[in-house]
Amino acid sequence: MCKGLAALPHSCLERAKEIKIKLGILLQKPDSVGDLVIPYNEKPEKPAKTQKPSLDEALQWRDSLDKLLQNNYGLASFKSFLKSEFSEENLEFWIACEDYKKIKSPAKMAEKAKQIYEEFIQTEAPKEVGLCVNIDHFTKDITMKNLVEPSLSSFDMAQKRIHALMEKDSLPRFVRSEFYQELIK
Repeated sequence: MCKGLAALPHSCLERAKEIKIKLGILLQKPDSVGDLVIPYNEKPEKPAKTQKPSLDEALQWRDSLDKLLQNNYGLASFKSFLKSEFSEENLEFWIACEDYKKIKSPAKMAEKAKQIYEEFIQTEAPKEVGLCVNIDHFTKDITMKNLVEPSLSSFDMAQKRIHALMEKDSLPRFVRSEFYQELIK
């Protein structure tokens, strides 16, 4: 049963307020292009300068998040789409986990694990993928236990959970978006 807004963690409410403010800014129609101000001095990200995929490659993304994530152009397009929805933290977490798995040095691994935890996992993290929706208590607890002695698999459970969420939720939205529709034209 729904417990209302009071049951949500404080970080979720703060994130919702941020999104509401950003949407309010975006919904204000500027009188001229000169009036258009992008908040926080952010510039829209353009897809990486890589070769545009063939139609067949792009069509495969509809059915496979992994194929999308393995393609530099697809990854950049997907990231731009998620940024436009203010929901890029899941993808950024997934990418951070992939980078983490490439680390060989135990000292660097511990440092990167701490950084990922502080940026994405801990309560009220700047880009929290935590308990708002994406990672359940059990997954968060297992991840935190794994970080006592960081290993290449420390974030595996959380990363799989986020991957599944992107596959079920973000990918279908991307495929219906103008970003993707323009690409396959």
